[in-house]
This record gives sequence, C-alpha cells and structure tokens, in this order.
Amino acid sequence: MSDKPLGRFTWHELMTSDPDAARDFYTRLVGWGTSIWDSGKDPYEMWMNGEMPVGGLMGLPTPEVPPCWLSYLSTPDLDETLASVRRLGGTVLQEMAVPEVGRFAVLQDPQGGVFAVIEPEGDAAGHDGPAEVGEFSWRDLATTDMDAAWAFYSEVFGLDAANRMDMGPNGFYQMFSRGAHPLGGIYNAPDGMPPGWLLYIRVPDAHAAAEAVKEMGGQVLNGPMEVPGGDFIAQCLDAQGVPFAVHSVTNG
Repeated sequence: MSDKPLGRFTWHELMTSDPDAARDFYTRLVGWGTSIWDSGKDPYEMWMNGEMPVGGLMGLPTPEVPPCWLSYLSTPDLDETLASVRRLGGTVLQEMAVPEVGRFAVLQDPQGGVFAVIEPEGDAAGHDGPAEVGEFSWRDLATTDMDAAWAFYSEVFGLDAANRMDMGPNGFYQMFSRGAHPLGGIYNAPDGMPPGWLLYIRVPDAHAAAEAVKEMGGQVLNGPMEVPGGDFIAQCLDAQGVPFAVHSVTNG
C-alpha cells in the first residue's frame, strides 16, 4: 500500500539568490551533503542528511519569487486538497507535475502565508516520528489572524490541535500535531512582520550553531533561548538573507 498521508511535512526547499554560497553555508552549519537527482531533463539538487534526502536547493525560478524556504505537505489526492484550499479562501499560485516525483502545487493561505503541497507518485518522503539531528524539527506560522489560519490548515490537512499557549498581549500560540507528535505552532505576527512560515532545523547545539551562523555571514535575530520543555532555539538569517531557525534538544 502506498504511503501518502494527508498533512505530513514531507519536503523543504530552499530557493535562493546564490545556490553555491547557500550550499556552502548549510553544509557547514548542519552537516548536510548534497546529491543531484537527474531525471534526464531537469537535474535537481537535494539536501542529504546522511543517506536520507530532506529537501532541495535551487535558484530563484523567477525574479518575482523572493528567496525563501518552502515547505511541502503531502496529500493522497491533490485535486481534493486544491478544492478545499479554494473553498476556504486560499489561492493556488502554481501547479506542476514532475515525472517520477508526482503532482504538486504552490499555494497561499487566506492570510498570505505561502506553502506547497505534493501528491507523490510513490511513498511520501519523511516520517511522523520525532526529528533526528539534521531534520526539520519544528515550524512556526506567523499570520494576521491565528484563529482563522488554524481553522484553514486544520480543515485542509486534518492537523490536530496540541497545546495552546497564552502569549499575553500578543494573543495565543496554537501548537499542532499529526497524532501524538507536535509539529509546530501558529501565532499572530507583530506589526510590520509579513505572514509566512519559519522552519527549524535540529542541530546538536543551538548555541554553537548560532555562533557559526554569525561567523559565516548570517545573522542571529533572536536567541539562542530556552523554550518550554528545556530545548534551545535561535532564529536566524542565512548569508543570503533567508529566514530559518535552529533547534537543539536537551533531553533526547
């Protein structure tokens, strides 16, 4: 039976203004390797965590696309998912099919956050257990309306509500999961911050990673800091100005 779950974060793609510099930055920071997937027409560079591909690296496809990390969620039925997105006020920005990979679409949620969805030809990549070092361990969605955004993603992808943290004047931080394992959180963005997803990469030591980011020409925007449960995170910009974060686990 093919494994095409609804709502698994299955791929993470970096679109950047300088793929060569970005390759050097992340391989040194995270310990990833890279590999070329060659279908015979359009070679595609993948981030490799050991023998496991965890994402992709590419130049900007058009001048209108800003440098960013893009998350892909899996679906067993792309047409049904796109119909749900449209019905709930989201926008389909692009659809494409890649032989041997599957059908996918780049989407925008009703509040402006951009993400992607894929119906793979074979089994979906990734897994539903806790992230290992070198995998994507968390994701935050900053948005203009946390409750509306949560209603959208939970209905489209069947995500489960996890803890809901009171952030005082900033409202609530709604965590979500697929079953028992938490995957991320949604919150109201501060004034002036555009809607969007921030991806966290698990590293052995967030403090050491933050220092490495600065040494390689990136910036540390926030942290390293302890979060509930004792883990540490740092929110950063890479050397090309793309937001991302690092996460280290205290117990585990």
